[in-house]
This record gives sequence, structure tokens and C-alpha cells, in this order.
Amino acid sequence: MPDPYYDKLLRCRDAVAQLSGGFEPRLALVLGSGLGSVAETMDVRARVPYSEVEGMPVSTVPGHAGQFLFGYIGGTPVVCMQGRLHYYEGYDVHDVVLPTRIMGLLGAKTLFLTNAAGGLDPAMETPSLMVISDHILLHFPNPLVGPNLDELGPRFPDMSAVYDADIRALLKKRGLEMGLPMSEGVYVQLTGPSFETPTEVRLLGRMGGGAVGMSTACEAVAARHMGMRVCGISCITNKGAGISQHALTHEEVVEAGNLIGPRFSALVTSAIPEIDRL
Repeated sequence: MPDPYYDKLLRCRDAVAQLSGGFEPRLALVLGSGLGSVAETMDVRARVPYSEVEGMPVSTVPGHAGQFLFGYIGGTPVVCMQGRLHYYEGYDVHDVVLPTRIMGLLGAKTLFLTNAAGGLDPAMETPSLMVISDHILLHFPNPLVGPNLDELGPRFPDMSAVYDADIRALLKKRGLEMGLPMSEGVYVQLTGPSFETPTEVRLLGRMGGGAVGMSTACEAVAARHMGMRVCGISCITNKGAGISQHALTHEEVVEAGNLIGPRFSALVTSAIPEIDRL
């Protein structure tokens, strides 16, 4: 019997392919809160708003444009997700990763994830960038729960090396050459939308987390299930509750993302052609 979710996935894939004029990306890029400036450097050939794709959830978060961009960055064909979907918006986790799977089915072999995150280490600068070395997805529904889609990947995919080591080394090298405040660490995904409590921040830090947010890890799991290479950068926009001396707001997150945005954009656009050649 056909799987209803897989049928929807294929319908959305076909609709996006048609609306993009059959553009075939090699790399998929997801832009987090306040990090949309990367799209300004892109040679855009097609824009596909999520709202124009029947069955596709739409982004409701301020600062998220809610569209796919198709075009070139340094000669590399890229599909850019300008505004992601979040579990806290009320979507099922399988719909949250629907765009990731669409981009993989369109031909993207590498997924480059970015996000705005809170720092769990008091010594972390803000804003700064953290190359993601691994993630913790303990308090969030796994996107592979339910009947396995054998067309996408195996029932029990290996997650021992989610974030590609060669790409991580490239990103750190490129960032240091550009004089960017860079670190490497473990990203923790929680559901949100409330920010973490001071006790949660301490606990996550003791678990080995370097940054915490409300996205990314579930997308990485879905991509690895499909056999895609994955890399990720967190923009540390604020220090977690209990470390920070003031109340946290989404506006602060977006403002910090905009502050580091031009340098972040320069890093991403210079790294993508090199990632494509690895």
C-alpha cells in the first residue's frame, strides 16, 4: 500500500521542481533566524514560496521569509531554504523535515545547516560562530519514528559521524583565515518555543552541549537517513539563561544574527564552492 506521507513528499518534490524550472541543486543550504543575508549574495534563478506548493507547511516565525531560492553560489548550484519550519509551530516532526527531504530528492548531495543558538559555555563570545561537531536529540521526537521509508534510507541508519569531518575542518580553517570568532562544539535541539531555564542550561552544558536551539538536529537526522553529507554552523547570538544577565528575546536573536550576518555570509559563500569540490 502506498505511504500517504511519501506520496505527499513526491507531490511536493514535483511541484517545487516544476516551479523552479527543473533546477538541479548539488548543495542545500538552510538559513536560520537573522542569517538571511547569505541569500543576497546568491545568483538567484528561481524563487518558490512555500505557500505556492500544495501540501507544504509554511513558516510562521518572524524573520523567516518562507521560500526556496534556486541559483548559484560561486558556480555551485544551490537550493536555499530561506526560513525553516519548526516543531513548536505546531507541525508534525515529519512535516518539519519535509523540506530537507524535498531538497535531497531534487538532487542535493550535501546539506549545509545554519541556526541562531544560545551559548552554553560562559566563555563563548556573542555573537560568534560554532562549527557543529555533533548533536544531542534526546528531548525531541526523532523524525524517523513510524513506518520506515525504504525509498529514502534504512530502518536503523548509523549516526556515528553525522557532521562531515572534512567539511568541519574546511569551515574552521576558512573562518580563522577570515578572522572570525570561531569554535567547535555539540548542538542541542529542544522543542521550544520557550527559552531554556537556567537549570536546563546548566544541565545541557554538563551533558557536553556547546549551544542550544530549536532546529537543525532533526533535519540532520533526516538528511543522513537519505545518505546526504551534512555540515552545520551555529551563530551564537546570546548566552543561555543564568549565564546571560538579562531576559532573552527573539528580537535579540535576530539583531545579533544581523550584526554578524555580513561576515557569516562571506564565510558561507566562500566555503560552498570548496565544499562542493570535496
